[in-house]
Order: sequence, then C-alpha cells, then structure tokens
Amino acid sequence: MFTHAIARKPGPNFDQGITTAVNASPPDYETLVSQHETYLATLRSIGLSVVLLDALPDHPDAYFVEDTAVVTADVAIITNPGADARKGEEETIAAVLAQYRKTEKIRPPGTVDGGDVLQVGSHFFIGLSERTNHEGAGQLSRILTRYGYTYTVVPVGEGLHFKSGVNYVGKNTLLITEDFVDNDQLEGYDTIVVNRDESYAANTLFINGRLLVPRGYPDTRKKLETLGFDIIELDTSEVRKMDGGLTCMSIRF
Repeated sequence: MFTHAIARKPGPNFDQGITTAVNASPPDYETLVSQHETYLATLRSIGLSVVLLDALPDHPDAYFVEDTAVVTADVAIITNPGADARKGEEETIAAVLAQYRKTEKIRPPGTVDGGDVLQVGSHFFIGLSERTNHEGAGQLSRILTRYGYTYTVVPVGEGLHFKSGVNYVGKNTLLITEDFVDNDQLEGYDTIVVNRDESYAANTLFINGRLLVPRGYPDTRKKLETLGFDIIELDTSEVRKMDGGLTCMSIRF
C-alpha cells in the first residue's frame, strides 16, 4: 500500500525538454498543467499524500521525477540520470527523500533512470537502456541485494525506458509491448500484450488496487478489465509529446 508520492510542477519551458516524439501539434503548457493537476488529484483520491515540489527552470524535464530515485521500503536510492541535461535533478530530490528513508546513491560512471526500474514485490527488473548503463545497473543491484531484494537485468530494445514497455498490473501479471513477447527474463509471470498501435498504453500505473491508464487506448483497457481492478483513465496527451507517461510523474512509496 502506497501512502506518499513526490511530484514536481512542470515549468513553462517544459517543451524544451528532451523528446524524440514527432508531434502533429506543439506541446501546450496550460493543457499540461491541467492534466498534471488531474493526475495529482487522482493520486490523492486513492490515498496518497502528495509532496509537490516547485518547477526547476534549468531542468525542463524535472517534472518526470521518477527518474531521480528508486524507493523501497528500506532505502531510497538516488540515481545518476543518464541524460546530461538532466543531471542535477536528483540532488533536489535527495533532501526530500531523506526525510522518509535512509538514502544511498548511484555514482559516476554509473547511470540509472528510475524509468528503467520496475519493482514487483521484493524483486526488481533493471532495464539496460540509453539512460541506464551496465555500471549503474551493477551498483543498483548490489544496493538492492544488501537490503534483501532480488533483481533481473533486462536489455531494453525499443522505447526510452524499460517501463515504456513493461509494467506490473497486479495478480502476477505484466503488461508488455510486443517487443517483450517471449522474453525469457520475464518468465514466471502472466502477460497481457499491448497491440503495437497501442504500445504507449503499456505505461500503465498499478497503485493501491487501481489501474491508472492513459486515455484513448480501448483495446488495452478491454484487456485490463479482465483483471477486475478499478480502472481510471487519464489524459496524457502533452506528456506523451515529451516522451513521458503516467509512471514518470511521481515517486510512489
């Protein structure tokens, strides 16, 4: 059961963040602010106390706070983001998390983005991507092992982060994109495969017995309904334009 979340306000220059998306229309700040507020209201409605941090003008991607830390019941691991433009964001998160957890840190040359780290019970999947390197994954795995957790390191092919393509949705089930079908490192779990034209919907957030899903992906929603959880659809149009999703905008613990 999650009781807390840390989030950060998006800044007016959010559209200067890193993105590979090709957008039919430019990102809109007012729409993003409205969507972000709805997201936070949803977290509060399902029992989380939200700590909302101010925007960081020098870091337009800083509202994607998930990338700055990996938080367990025992320790908060402050990451070293893989993109140079995002280095420094983690320093502003460390002091906040120190109020709740003992903290440890990923150190250069290791890099880790929280978007590459998926916790399922006492087990962690650590994605190797353009943002999380072997050294960072090794440091993270050693820290987790000291606290009694297990881990699996999984190369990320397509997609920015591991959680762009794989997320836990309860009942021993992973929601995955077609790129992870037949991946031996995911054995032991049931899987729901997202159609390729709805791949973005794989970034679904399971929290306190609810599924927060991006709006506009009816086939994925229909598949998720078989799990029997309450489903809350949220509009993430502006976040998607900046390569973000529902898991990115908060640190839950």
